[in-house]
Amino acid sequence: MDVRLAPALALAGSICCLLAPAQARASGPDPRPPESLPKAPPGYVVGAREAVAIARHDSVVAEQSRRYGRLETLVTATDDGAWQVDYRAGGRGVAQVVVDGSSAAVRESWTGYQVAWPMARGYEGQFGHLLNAPYVWIPLCLIFVAGLLDWRRPLRIAHLDLLALLAFGASHVFFNRGEIGISAPLAYPVLVYLLARALWLGFRGGAPLRPSLEGRWLALAAICLVAFRITLNVGDSGVIDVGYAGTIGADRIAHGEPLYGEGEFPVENHFGDTYGPVNYFAYLPFELALPWSGEWDELAASHAAAIAFDLATVAGLVAFALRLRPGRRGRELAAILAFGWLAYPYTAFALQANSNDSLVAALLAWSLALFARPLARGCLLALAVMAKFAPLALVPLYAAGDRGLTESGRGRLRSPLVFVLAFLAVGALALAHPAIDPGLGTFWERTVESQLDRSSPFSIWGQVTDLGWLQAVVLVLVGALALALAFRPRRRTIAQIAALAAAVVIAVQLTAEHWFYLYIPWFTPALLIALGTATPLRAEVSPETVRAAG
Repeated sequence: MDVRLAPALALAGSICCLLAPAQARASGPDPRPPESLPKAPPGYVVGAREAVAIARHDSVVAEQSRRYGRLETLVTATDDGAWQVDYRAGGRGVAQVVVDGSSAAVRESWTGYQVAWPMARGYEGQFGHLLNAPYVWIPLCLIFVAGLLDWRRPLRIAHLDLLALLAFGASHVFFNRGEIGISAPLAYPVLVYLLARALWLGFRGGAPLRPSLEGRWLALAAICLVAFRITLNVGDSGVIDVGYAGTIGADRIAHGEPLYGEGEFPVENHFGDTYGPVNYFAYLPFELALPWSGEWDELAASHAAAIAFDLATVAGLVAFALRLRPGRRGRELAAILAFGWLAYPYTAFALQANSNDSLVAALLAWSLALFARPLARGCLLALAVMAKFAPLALVPLYAAGDRGLTESGRGRLRSPLVFVLAFLAVGALALAHPAIDPGLGTFWERTVESQLDRSSPFSIWGQVTDLGWLQAVVLVLVGALALALAFRPRRRTIAQIAALAAAVVIAVQLTAEHWFYLYIPWFTPALLIALGTATPLRAEVSPETVRAAG
């Protein structure tokens, strides 16, 4: 060694020694080692101790150590040949590192919302599968708009409504990238616009959709879309926890086991008992025909149920059109509504997830088709509420029927009374199963209470905790709107009722702590009906419209 380099090397060594403690302090204290180390499963080259050592040097762990101090460490083996190293502070997960069990490479590292919410990580194929591919999604959007467009008058406001329905795509792009800090807020301008338009149609009316394509071509396209959606579902789709929960619940009903209670559902779907009992009964025929294996596998029953719910929604829209307008005009409206549902990418998105959201859509579509019958609409709305609780806000609107409750007239209160009795009877019947076992207290705790206490980053309310006061204000306004619709407008056509129903459902979603694209189908049937049947309120109301409104 050149003696002339000795002073320089000594100085460099001294600087490194001085910087080392500073670097350690900048990185924060080392996490506590795990209390126990699991054995490496067969095929693993890297042991748990080595995985912890690798994860400890990841940048997200250093960042959280600086923020929270000394972190607790937990290490587990995953099902796909990796070690998952979790870091906790104050009992809450703050970082997660996934180390490959063979190569020792860090596969993933997460912090923030993405530790507790894997669905916020932008995993490819988690939702939608092939539907998310641009060469599938974009043509479907173009088909949706082109099929419903009036090419002779392209600047009609109804066309802007169609584009607004597709505008959720801006939010969706960021969700697919795992950037939920952007994706969640971007959904709200679209929801607010659709709420405003639904209220306008409900109180002021408007011009309906008038597609340039003839009804027979829309009907043919709808048939092709049915084949496309079913093929895509069977060939390339997955069952998320929501659809999995339906099949588990149906299996428990078939075996005489309680639906609700801590630990009743498998650990991988621990909160699967958060829905109403009607949700699980709706899956029962499919689970009996295609029994559950006991594992989160292909879940054929969940696929079959999702397809059936989707087709039931189409049938409800067709039934609405044919009851409202007998003859050729009814068939044309049926083609418009069926095509609108089947071409809309977000109804296909729910089908690709094999969720239960189209069950709500189907029940609400049929409730509008049979709106003239208070008994039927009371039963159907109760079923929707006992599947997922959000439609409860529709009770005042549905109770009033075609006239506000302040309207006088012979037998005026008969219709609301029949509706209320039917609603209560079906609701009580649906609650009989959980009331017997495990009891309504446990049912309330596992469903309504757990959802009210839920925190989620998939809303502005979950991302910005300081907005609690604003959320409370919005809740009050939404409740006031729902109650006001029992009295105003005093007389409403079925088109207005559909628009106001869509407005109420959208308004409820604006208050939700957890919002997701799968909820869009809840209001889609009512909004399509409102757009397809809208009339300026200056025009004379036809007898058939009044009869359909009930």
